[in-house]
Amino acid sequence: MQPFTRFAKHTSRLAGRPGTFAIMVLMVLAWAITGPYFHYSENWQLAINTSTTIITFLMVFLIEGAQNRDAEAVQVKLDEIIRCIEGARNELLDLEEMEEEDLKRIRQNYLDLADKARQHLEKQGRHDTGVPDLEP
Repeated sequence: MQPFTRFAKHTSRLAGRPGTFAIMVLMVLAWAITGPYFHYSENWQLAINTSTTIITFLMVFLIEGAQNRDAEAVQVKLDEIIRCIEGARNELLDLEEMEEEDLKRIRQNYLDLADKARQHLEKQGRHDTGVPDLEP
């Protein structure tokens, strides 16, 4: 694994922990408490504004990198499942690469299939697909 990828994953995990949130809350409280000491000066305000802006700016790229990698991994796993299921439409393997109009057309095909299946069940006097109810 490349150093940036390792760093991004580690940082994303660390940023999402309750302890990290608590530390950030404490830092903001410490900043707020020091307001009277610094007479609520412009430099006092600039300190929190600058630090939070920089942290937010950098975290966007780190988290986005980690999420993109995770999304790619999930996509590969889904592609493998489609590839292995007999009768599956292998042309669906690269949907994420298709144009929006093509995706809408394919999605509409599946919506039509679902509607036909519901109509077929209703004609038979059934209202489900045989999946047991999850409610007790």
